Amino acid sequence: MLTDQQGNPLPDATPEAVDFYSDAVQAFNLYRGDPFAIVDQAIQVAPRFAMAHIFKAYLYATATEPAASLEAQRIVVHAKSLALDERAESHIAVLTELLAGNWTRAAVALDYHNARYPRDLIGIQCGHLMDFYRACARDLRDRIARILPQWSAEVPGYSILLGMYAFGLEECADYERAEEYGHSATELEPFDCWAHHAVTHVLEMQGRTEDGIDWMEKREPFWAGDDNFFRVHNWWHKALYHLDLEQEEQALAIYDGPIRSERSSMALDLVDASALLWRLALRECDVSDRWQELAQTWEQHADGRLYPFNDWHAVMAFLGAGRDDEVEKIMNTMRATRSNDNEVAQWAWHTGLPLIEGFTAFWRGDYRKAAQHLHGARFIGNSFGGSHAQRDIIDWTLTEAALRAGMKDLAEALANERLALKPHSALNRAFLQRAVTTGAGTQ
Repeated sequence: MLTDQQGNPLPDATPEAVDFYSDAVQAFNLYRGDPFAIVDQAIQVAPRFAMAHIFKAYLYATATEPAASLEAQRIVVHAKSLALDERAESHIAVLTELLAGNWTRAAVALDYHNARYPRDLIGIQCGHLMDFYRACARDLRDRIARILPQWSAEVPGYSILLGMYAFGLEECADYERAEEYGHSATELEPFDCWAHHAVTHVLEMQGRTEDGIDWMEKREPFWAGDDNFFRVHNWWHKALYHLDLEQEEQALAIYDGPIRSERSSMALDLVDASALLWRLALRECDVSDRWQELAQTWEQHADGRLYPFNDWHAVMAFLGAGRDDEVEKIMNTMRATRSNDNEVAQWAWHTGLPLIEGFTAFWRGDYRKAAQHLHGARFIGNSFGGSHAQRDIIDWTLTEAALRAGMKDLAEALANERLALKPHSALNRAFLQRAVTTGAGTQ
């Protein structure tokens, strides 16, 4: 029987289909190229090749977009009609939980799957993404640690595991080892933008801003190509470095250039755009004309049902654009799903809604109310979505709210908290200076 590059059987494949499938998986591994188009070629030459269909379903299911989720459901229904071996049946069970909005159940099912099939790279990488989307730092690290001894440098894809492990280590604050594994991964595969991104996170979390800019600029040819799925996110990271140096003009130029010049409609890119524009607005940059375009693009993704992390970022754009009806629509949808028992509905009620209420209060000038909402929400914010660097927008907005509300004691305490983590941050030093000298913000 034919196998993938890691030795897993591929029933009902043909040699030509396996070649296409392998190329598609590699594009997914590196977030470079178009895995959808390539796997479609595999399906075209081998229509009953179940793992090709399953892989395509994962691509859509992990996109966190309503239309993509519906397409993934359609593919899963079709895949169930094919001849499935035990590995494929295991994947179908995972996808069924994921598409029902139960991210943790899906991820835990992949824990068991990965233990049984430790060289199933699709299962490992999709599990890693699920850990990221549900903000499970421990499994981001330990999912890879559990199966890494079953791999070696001789197995294709080994460098991809090192890059994922680097990111998991970083999210668990094991920065020295994270940087080491990230460099090892990029040395083996320079185009591994997830490994590059892991080192970028290390430098961000350690406040090594100049090192971060240097890392991005020296390696730009490897992460900034037009075919790189993660290029917008990596540009976003570079903008964060500039903001930490209080270089708002450079950050705004990145927004207008590589982040929004192509008007990407992918949810992941829109999250970065909202997060950067919100931070720029907190720095009192004039960004008003940019909110309208971003809010309009968010319309197709923000439904208050599929993934609250996206909805929260959509609300930032809706607030900036003055589209209060869209904000209320999302909040009402989240309130209406309170009785649902799937995980996404619980995320929406317990985490998404408090964050949206806090950010809405901030934007409307009720800074004391915003501080009250966000002080509690920041402790639940890591129950879903994204990285520590992404969720820092909660603490940043909270600190700014405390300053603008004249809550001197809280503002000073929060500034000290931020400085303890990043003592060389110009932004954090400015927070403290404002707190101790005036106890109030600029508005």
